Amino acid sequence: MHRPVRTLAVVGTGVIGAGWAARALAHGLDVVAWDPALGWQRRLTSAVGNAWPALEKVGLYGGASPDRLRCADSLGAACRAADFIQESAPERLALKQSLHEEIDAEAPPDVVVASSTSGLLPTEIQSRCQYPQRLVVGHPFNPVYLLPLVEVLGGRQTSSASIDHAIAFYRELGMHPLRVRAEIEGFLSDRLQEALWRELLHLVNDGVATTEELDAAIVYGPGLRWAFMGTCLTFHLAGGDAGMEDFMKQFGPALKLPWTRLEAPELSGELIARMAEGTRRQAAGRSVKELERLRDDCLVAIMQALRRYEIGAGRTLAEDEARRLGEGRNGRTPGG
Repeated sequence: MHRPVRTLAVVGTGVIGAGWAARALAHGLDVVAWDPALGWQRRLTSAVGNAWPALEKVGLYGGASPDRLRCADSLGAACRAADFIQESAPERLALKQSLHEEIDAEAPPDVVVASSTSGLLPTEIQSRCQYPQRLVVGHPFNPVYLLPLVEVLGGRQTSSASIDHAIAFYRELGMHPLRVRAEIEGFLSDRLQEALWRELLHLVNDGVATTEELDAAIVYGPGLRWAFMGTCLTFHLAGGDAGMEDFMKQFGPALKLPWTRLEAPELSGELIARMAEGTRRQAAGRSVKELERLRDDCLVAIMQALRRYEIGAGRTLAEDEARRLGEGRNGRTPGG
């Protein structure tokens, strides 16, 4: 049996780790964090503060407060205080293996340990652990405190009970846990994003389009559809009354045309400079923090609009709101 989650340990407090901390705090949990980097406490506090206005718009659970964030003096202290551990260290396999070996030695055996890795395989991460059955991948998307998707999978030694417990916990955090059925590099969403990213880099590298033009090609078109209807269902509609079968017959042959390039281009200095200059122009003098707040406001507005139709992230938001109001009436905390 796994314990109820009242305290989340966040190991690694960069963009993703800070996002986990903010989401958990907004759901009325205690958070204990640890990071080996210098000055991480100040940066984490700042990141949570920057996220809080958006979380207030979405809705806070009873007892939610940034003051429930505690910075541990050591990895062991953070692990021993936790009911669930979320690791968000840099994407280097040797580092993940070493870190999880340490976490595994410190955390109580009934505590599930999750990695935020965006593509490393859990079987490899858990290879040096004494309790490999409790290690899962819980791969979120930035900003973690707003986007509900989290991909969940285990390695060869992960128990089904640990996966089920992680899925239940993420759902209590107002997320949409997507069970990845096969252990595959890059999982699902990142593999789709990488295909688009590679093609984008080729178009910039070949001088076909700027970063701004390519972003516009998504923002004003398919991006609006993707917020509530994925590619498969969108193309099903494109087939007319006959649906996907007719769409495949009509447009399938075009897939053999040499439009796209599957291999990434060489990341030359010139390509990097073009990408950097293009995005600087798009930022138009706004800082990353300013753009983060703009992004958050837009995401909240979109999710709230979708909530009316109970579709996509709007449905997840509605379910979490119902749970939050119910928890308040019952005087219970998430994970209790």
